[in-house]
Amino acid sequence: MSVLMASPQVTNLRELRQSGWRSRTVKREMRDNLLRLMATEEPLFPGIIGYEDTVVPEIVLAILAEHDILFLGEKGQAKSRIMRLLTRFLDEWTPYIDHPELPVHEDPEKPISRLGRELVAKLDPEDIKIGWWHRSDRYAERLSPGTKFADIIGEIDPAKLTGGVSMGAEEALSFGLIPRMHRGIFAMNELPELDDLVQVGLFNILEERDVQIRGYPIRFDLDISILFSANPSTYNRSGKVIPQLKDRIGTLVQTHYPAERDQGIEILKQEVGGDLGGDFPVVVPYFMYQIIEEITNQARKSKYVDQASGVSARFSLANFRTLVASARRRGVVHGEKPAVPRISDLGHLHSSSLGKLELDLMGSHQMSERQVLDSVVAQAISVVFAEYVEEHGLAEIAEIFRKGIRVEVGDLLPSRVYAERLKRVPAAWDKAFEVNASEDEAVRASCVEFVLAGLYSLDKISRAERHGKIEYES
Repeated sequence: MSVLMASPQVTNLRELRQSGWRSRTVKREMRDNLLRLMATEEPLFPGIIGYEDTVVPEIVLAILAEHDILFLGEKGQAKSRIMRLLTRFLDEWTPYIDHPELPVHEDPEKPISRLGRELVAKLDPEDIKIGWWHRSDRYAERLSPGTKFADIIGEIDPAKLTGGVSMGAEEALSFGLIPRMHRGIFAMNELPELDDLVQVGLFNILEERDVQIRGYPIRFDLDISILFSANPSTYNRSGKVIPQLKDRIGTLVQTHYPAERDQGIEILKQEVGGDLGGDFPVVVPYFMYQIIEEITNQARKSKYVDQASGVSARFSLANFRTLVASARRRGVVHGEKPAVPRISDLGHLHSSSLGKLELDLMGSHQMSERQVLDSVVAQAISVVFAEYVEEHGLAEIAEIFRKGIRVEVGDLLPSRVYAERLKRVPAAWDKAFEVNASEDEAVRASCVEFVLAGLYSLDKISRAERHGKIEYES
């Protein structure tokens, strides 16, 4: 592969030719670099979780086939992240003819503009300056709503016409995003939202790789990899995408939500990063991770939620950050380090969830978004607690609450209150919850609330809400 590369230290065309560099199309460049990474067994899509056996193989085949790609999936399925990651299959640096009047980053050996061809034909190679384009700059994307033909294809520049340039000449054009990304990657998000005129322009580029503006065909041998994203509910709707454009897209890659809850938790931990540390640290019991992710899973199953719009992974992330924020506030107020999230902190999820759930107007029966969320949270707690019951036994977990005690819970109650109510922690708790409820009051408070909420979900105890606080009793 070394003969395909060159160094940014090269400054003119003569040096570039002597370096052994040779021209390749963008798609051939991506294919070659993908093969190299595969041969060295390097990670192809670092940070992408749950797609190893489904989505990634389809992307690999699409790149090897040198296709334009459509990513079809609901919101929050990492479509945009994957498209941006495709730049890692480009060369780190790409040479171009460094001239201020050139409209694009010209390939030094295959210029596509009239001026570029003249420079290569007439000047000594030593007099043709070479610049270097980093792969991070060879990617551009656009969101479809509001996008006009001039934005991505181009327009005739009236000022150039006034200066005497012919309307049919390439010098009269003001290029849009796609021509300016010659030798790069262009991504169009939400393809079905493009108006028909822009779709026709894209069809022409995919078919002929040329530019036609206001009926004047300007032949450019554009070298570009084009990516699209779309939601199935709109992409498959008749008339939203013109058939000719669909037919020219080489590969359709179907994305999906995490198949397993643990994958969702892994994604959640990756996105949160180091946010749990600092001067006021937060420790999150694993069952709270499970509940947050199960809330998202239950929303994706709920008949009250419009499943065509999807429930994004950002739903989990926003709710988790709200949970941590509530625990951190309590930690600051009561001087608890580390702070530990509890079930009562879930009461604040309305703020991070409102607007992220689109209700099914037929199935919700006029339920509000808040009521739907409360139902989803309750179901998530029930599902997760039932798993602990099945694995560790309800008798041991519930033993401490058989004596008719009453426990008040709340997101601003100090953890010592829970410790006073529950002086003896069953040995099974420490094993079941993978955290030490015996030694840490904040952890104990979190475990207590989980058990109480779980027992309530199984109709083993009653619950009453008074003055903004919740009381559980036998």
